[in-house]
Amino acid sequence: MGCGTKEPKITQLCLAAIQRLMSHEVVSEAAAGNIINMLWQLMENSLEELKLLQTVLVLLTTNTVVHDEALSKAIVLCFRLHFTKDNITNNTAAATVRQVVTVVFERVVAEDERYKGTVDQPVAVQGNSNRRSVSTLKPCAKDAYMLFQDLCQLVNADAPYWLVGMTEMTRTFGLELLESVLNDFPQVFLQHQEFSFLLKERVCPLVIKLFSPNIKFRQGSSTSSSPAPVEKPYFPICMRLLRVVSVLIKQFYSLLVTECEIFLSLLVKFLDADKPQWLRAVAVESIHRLCVQPQLLRSFCQSYDMKQHSTKVFRDIVNALGSFIQSLFLVPSTGNTSVTPSQTGSNASGNTGSAQTNPGVLGMGGGATVLPAFEYRGTWIPILNVTVQGSAKATYLEMLDKVEPPTIPEGYAMSVAFHCLLDLVRGITTMIEGELGEAETVSHTTTETTSLPAQSSEHQDLHSVSDQSEKELVSRAVWEEMVNACWCGLLAALSLLLDASTDEAATENILKAELTMAALCGRLGLVTSRDAFITAICKGSLPPHYALTVLNSTTAILSSKSYSIQGQNVQMISPSSESHQQVVAVGQPLALQPQGTVMLTSKNIQCMRTLLNLAHCHGAVLGTSWQLVLATLQHLVWILGLKPGVGGALKPGRAVEGPSTVLTTAVMTDLPVISNILSRLFESSQYLDDVSLHHLINALCSLSLEAMDMAYGNNKEPSLFAVAKLLETGLVNMHRIEILWRPLTGHLLEKVCQHPNSRMREWGAEALTSLIKAGLTFSHDPPLSQNQRLQLLLLNPLKELSNISHPDIRIKQLECVLQILQSQGDSLGPGWPLVLGVMGAIRSDQGESLIRTAFQCLQLVVTDFLPTMPCTCLQIVVEVAGSFGLHNQELNISLTSIGLLWNISDYFFQRGEIIEKELNKEEAVLQKQAEERGVMLNRPFHPAPPFDCLWLCLYAKLGELCVDPRPAVRKSAGQTLFSTIGAHGTLLQHSTWHTVIWKVLFHLLDRVRESSTTADKEKIESGGGNILIHHSRDTAEKQWAETWVLTLAGVARIFNTRRYLLQPLGDFSQAWDVLLDHIQSAALSKNNEVSLAALKSFQEILQIVSPVRDSEKPDTPPAINVSVPVVVGTTTATSLGRSFMRTDSIGERIGRYNGSEPPVITDEIEDLNLWWAAWNSWYRIGSESTRPPITCDKLTFIPSQPFLTALIQIFPALYQHIKTGFSMDDLQKLGVILHGAVSVPISSDASPFILPSYTEAVLTSLQEAVLTALDVLQKAICVGSESMQIMYPAIFDQLLAFVEFSCKPPQYGQLETKHIANAKYNQIQLFAPAEWVALNYVPFAERSLEVVVDLYQKTACHKAVVTEKVLQNIIKTLRIPLSLKYSCPSESTWKLAVSSLLKVLSIGLPVARQHASSGKFDSMWPELANTFEDFLFTKSTPPDNLSIQEFQKNESIDVEVVQLISTEILPYANFIPKEFVGQIMTMLNKGSIHSQSSSFTEAEIDIRMREEFSKVCFETLLQFSFSNKVTTPQEGYISRMALSVLLKRSQDVLHRYIEDERLSGKCPLPRQQVTEIIFVLKAVSTLIDSLKKTQPENVDANTWAQVIALYPTLVECITCSSSEVCSALKEALVPFKDFMHPPASKVQNGES
Repeated sequence: MGCGTKEPKITQLCLAAIQRLMSHEVVSEAAAGNIINMLWQLMENSLEELKLLQTVLVLLTTNTVVHDEALSKAIVLCFRLHFTKDNITNNTAAATVRQVVTVVFERVVAEDERYKGTVDQPVAVQGNSNRRSVSTLKPCAKDAYMLFQDLCQLVNADAPYWLVGMTEMTRTFGLELLESVLNDFPQVFLQHQEFSFLLKERVCPLVIKLFSPNIKFRQGSSTSSSPAPVEKPYFPICMRLLRVVSVLIKQFYSLLVTECEIFLSLLVKFLDADKPQWLRAVAVESIHRLCVQPQLLRSFCQSYDMKQHSTKVFRDIVNALGSFIQSLFLVPSTGNTSVTPSQTGSNASGNTGSAQTNPGVLGMGGGATVLPAFEYRGTWIPILNVTVQGSAKATYLEMLDKVEPPTIPEGYAMSVAFHCLLDLVRGITTMIEGELGEAETVSHTTTETTSLPAQSSEHQDLHSVSDQSEKELVSRAVWEEMVNACWCGLLAALSLLLDASTDEAATENILKAELTMAALCGRLGLVTSRDAFITAICKGSLPPHYALTVLNSTTAILSSKSYSIQGQNVQMISPSSESHQQVVAVGQPLALQPQGTVMLTSKNIQCMRTLLNLAHCHGAVLGTSWQLVLATLQHLVWILGLKPGVGGALKPGRAVEGPSTVLTTAVMTDLPVISNILSRLFESSQYLDDVSLHHLINALCSLSLEAMDMAYGNNKEPSLFAVAKLLETGLVNMHRIEILWRPLTGHLLEKVCQHPNSRMREWGAEALTSLIKAGLTFSHDPPLSQNQRLQLLLLNPLKELSNISHPDIRIKQLECVLQILQSQGDSLGPGWPLVLGVMGAIRSDQGESLIRTAFQCLQLVVTDFLPTMPCTCLQIVVEVAGSFGLHNQELNISLTSIGLLWNISDYFFQRGEIIEKELNKEEAVLQKQAEERGVMLNRPFHPAPPFDCLWLCLYAKLGELCVDPRPAVRKSAGQTLFSTIGAHGTLLQHSTWHTVIWKVLFHLLDRVRESSTTADKEKIESGGGNILIHHSRDTAEKQWAETWVLTLAGVARIFNTRRYLLQPLGDFSQAWDVLLDHIQSAALSKNNEVSLAALKSFQEILQIVSPVRDSEKPDTPPAINVSVPVVVGTTTATSLGRSFMRTDSIGERIGRYNGSEPPVITDEIEDLNLWWAAWNSWYRIGSESTRPPITCDKLTFIPSQPFLTALIQIFPALYQHIKTGFSMDDLQKLGVILHGAVSVPISSDASPFILPSYTEAVLTSLQEAVLTALDVLQKAICVGSESMQIMYPAIFDQLLAFVEFSCKPPQYGQLETKHIANAKYNQIQLFAPAEWVALNYVPFAERSLEVVVDLYQKTACHKAVVTEKVLQNIIKTLRIPLSLKYSCPSESTWKLAVSSLLKVLSIGLPVARQHASSGKFDSMWPELANTFEDFLFTKSTPPDNLSIQEFQKNESIDVEVVQLISTEILPYANFIPKEFVGQIMTMLNKGSIHSQSSSFTEAEIDIRMREEFSKVCFETLLQFSFSNKVTTPQEGYISRMALSVLLKRSQDVLHRYIEDERLSGKCPLPRQQVTEIIFVLKAVSTLIDSLKKTQPENVDANTWAQVIALYPTLVECITCSSSEVCSALKEALVPFKDFMHPPASKVQNGES
């Protein structure tokens, strides 16, 4: 009532009262209606408008009595007040409307709460047949429905159904109301079908209709082209529509799937470049709102992108953002063209960032700070701080008061779009990764539960698992689709932004987004997208346009799939070259032909760190992308000049890496950090699973292959990144080394270590050896000692390195072996064969240092590790040591290795029992395996027991070294071989000796013999360096000779000392024959040294005494005798196994043969055979060596004196063994050899040492040996049987042959020999061939003669000596020197011959007389006569210098001979053949006168008178002529005739002398004539004396007459002038006094 008065005062009071009542809730429904009507009237009258609004508000908020029409009237009232002229009223009314609408909807919510408990039967809604079909709704809901429906009508400019009385309405206000309802009460719409219906049917079409001007509008397109003018987009409506759309999508997406598809497509369209700037900005803001809701994005993806035939909305959104960003760079932004300049000015004042004078620089207190910005191809866009991360705080969507479109500051849209991308990435990745993590934990726990053996729960568990996995599959499909949909657009946009970014923080954000995307793709297994993101980061790390094939190829794949976004192609934008980044490093690119240098900016370094971060944190999902990552890192590391250090870590290289590397201080501080991260990256590989680890290794390997290709053919520094990192990865993954060992070492071995670039190789080897050493020292579980397979696996690459020929690799390999030995030597166990194999694989041609290092390893093994290695490896040690002996690089190593073999043999000896046990055990195992496989056990020297085989291998190795080309090695090896066999041979089983003899020793002898006979005779100038070689070793042949000598001596010694072991072997006699054959071939070799040594060996084996005799006179110290155990029952000694006591052979033999049983001696016959075999060999050697050569030239080989001496000296020892069967034949053979040996001449340069000076009469040792041999024979014959004694004559023959040498030295073939006196050994000519000198045989012949005489004295009466005419032969032989007499080479010879003849005859003549009747000596007499004749009347003249005393001495010898005739022959004339006596008489007759010839020849001039001799002859002649013993007239006749001849000749000589004397006058006569006359005169006096002494009856009267007739002639001689003649005449005349007596009657008996 009061209000009706329309009086302001009253109205105010009344309204206050009504408000008070309402606030106390005392108003009924009817009253409320009345109140509203009253208020309506006030409104129509425009009274108290603010108070009205207040009242309505109170009325509606305090209770719920106002319904239906009343409510609608109240609302309309508010609306109408909103459109008054008064601003305050308008604004208050607007607020009231908003509040009232809210209240209406709040009531619905409250009502629903009240009725929550009761469930209505829903009534089927019948389509939209009746718009007001709201019968099913409760009262409040109905009101709200009607209100919302009318709001839609109003916005659409249609008449309302319920809000009757509305006069005007604005779209903007309507849209705001719709937005607030939809935003605040989504549950109402979602719970009530009627409301949902409204949304679908009314709201969405309305929005789409209102959007149409924006869609159709193209900025800058001319209006005339289209038939009707296009409505321009209107900012306030457009912006509000976008807000509504945002709410619809956010709150009712599930209801409006199709509609939302349209809205989203529209949003995407609004980003097009031809839309106004403000529209694009608000659209971006709207999209930003969506981007911060990952769950929503996910549902887009599920609803659209994953459905067939549906727009790929999610993909389009992302791509649109990408295109949007690109378009901002490509189209220079000039602000919004639709805005008039004046407005631009007014707006700009409120916007700081848009009116800058100098883009990018803000004047801030005088200092300039660089604004964060993007810059690309001249387009500069600042980055504004628009929003907080993760929240979409819009600027322009909130400008509800603006009617005109605002000016968008430069960079705003870019910044929002940038944040959209970042939030999008952040949202998606956190969501998916969260869900992935959940899924993984769930599946993890479920699998764990399933594995529990709980029977009851099994089924349900399985069920839940299958559910789970299904669910997971579905969600995984969604995640993959989301990523697949967005990655191309994201990558395109982010790459572009990364390239354009000039701000470190922005760059960091972009990189972080790329990194998280890459990691996400990796986790989902989306390889292409993962690689694309990684490629982007990689490209960012490297300088622009850097040629890296891995990256370029990947980009090619990507850019070939250009992504079409609404028909536009989105290209991957390549980085722009004009970067505005600070350059922090300049380096050389890693390329085949580096062109200039490349620059790294701080952004590159930032990207590199991101890359490292990626690899470090997400290594497990990288898979094949490792290749990209590592390739990039390798290039960066190269450019920055990081070089690998120990263990593979990269360190900054030296500053002087080359002129190209320039690093700023900024980077210098970063480098250690980077290299540290790099190392950590590979350290973290230990946490990767096996598959990822393999990816990493494969990537490194292929990277390394590329680096190697690049390093081919040039000596540039190669990139060692990959190799270093392979090493680092291997080192940190030692705990599971098995899974990566093969690919890792395989690559290093086959590729890196064989590379031609030495630096590359060196690192490969370094890496490999470091890995092996680390592997061996790592404490594995189980330890290596229990895991042999692993140990062999680790050591195998070490052995494989041996196949590489590069010496630097091999040095590394050997150094590694040395270090392994030093650190792990005692625990190598089964790895020994591999380690030893490495040392053994070194070949001679591989250089000294290699061989030396390898040998150092071997020495270490032999000195320290023999006891720790398995015994089966000992054989390998022997072989390796042997192979070093054969290396010809370094002599010292070869010699030392032989020393090592000696040490090894000592070790075998000391540890014999242990080694033997272990080897036998091993043998048993092998034997068993072989039987199981059904094959034979195959090892060298098989049947011998394994320990013996070890020895045999050692011997065989030494045997090989004994035929090495170098003499020093041969010598050392030979000495070692024989010493070892000598020292340790007792350890061998008896049967093994067979192998030693045949396979080792004889085999060696064969090879040495072959090499020696074929050795080169060229002179070797020096022995390497400037060592002079002695002339006895200056040809290969001479050097081999030494080896032959050593070997033969060694074998002979073994035969000698070990005979007791060898003889019981079955084939000792064959072995003996073979040995003799070797001795024979050596003895007959044309080398004095060898042949002589062969004979020494021969001597040695002949001095073998049977063991029994040995034990009688042991030459071992008594100590040993005590300690040797005497095995009772020696035959079992061998079968008891070996005693390992070290006993010398002799001690051992004593042990054997001192036993109680008789010693086992091989039967005599076999022994004899051995000796006869030796005799045959000796004979062959002798006959071959002493046979004269057929042809003679300078090079004829003549055996040396020592050789021949030794040969002959062997005979006596040999003869002792064979004398029982020694036959005449053998004697003849011997004789041939002795004769031959003595005949051999010697070389003139050797003669001074062998021969005495010519004047001394001394025998050479050879000659002595020959005589000794004959002496031995002779003595043996003496005591021998009758059958042996028939050999005497043969011995005489032999000796007599030697006697002849005194006069005619033997010829040696056709060899010209000089007499020793003429030999030129005083001036040795350097190049003249040696001359051969015949020996001085005189002493030898003379000694032989003495022997003959001695022997004859002993054996003259022996039957054989008589029958074989030995005496005649002796005489015949003596006749030679006797007849030569003064012509003999030596005066002593004929003197000795004479005395010998006298001795022999004194014994022999009685024997001859004894056998006169048998006629055995008949032929001897004439020989004897001739001998006398030849001697007494020799044809040789005495030398000029013979003194009188000498002559008289010689004469006395002649006299002795005549005396022998007178005492031994003539008295027994009746036993002697007449002819002989006649010859003797004639001879005496001849001797009695000095000269038989009447003429004097020149030759006789110098003959001196032998007066004494003549006298004795006369006397003897006369004595026997006129002896009363004359029995036959014949003898007398001979004597008488001789006398008359004598007298007659005297008469003649005297006559002639007288005649000549007279004629000569004063001249003296020739000396010889004077001599002769003197002799005749003496003879006459001698004759007269003789006649006086004879019996008178024996003298013929005629003889006396002849004597007296001489007297006158003698008287005539008185006149001669020579005093000598006178004195002789005096002597001749004196005896004639006896004829001076009276006539016959007065003479009594012829005496005066």
